[in-house]
Amino acid sequence: MTYTLHPGAEQDIASARNFYGEHAGPVVAGSFLEEFERVANLLLKHPALGAPMAKGRISFPLKVFPYSVVYRNLTDGILILIVRHLHRKPGFADSRR
Repeated sequence: MTYTLHPGAEQDIASARNFYGEHAGPVVAGSFLEEFERVANLLLKHPALGAPMAKGRISFPLKVFPYSVVYRNLTDGILILIVRHLHRKPGFADSRR
């Protein structure tokens, strides 16, 4: 099993990495990416982990950073739709499928 990133989720991750790189330095930016990878791999092992949402989505928070991963289960893994900052509008990127 593997995870797939929606193009918008790729942009979400890049934006967060760039923000942390510019404002906190490369070590913190790297820690963000490591935490994202840890959560993505955890969700692969436990694909129903997190809070159910509308449209068959599930949300799971990162531990250290104020972000959550919004994903959908697939037959061969998970599709990560959104990597959402917790202070953004609740409907951010809801149109991603």
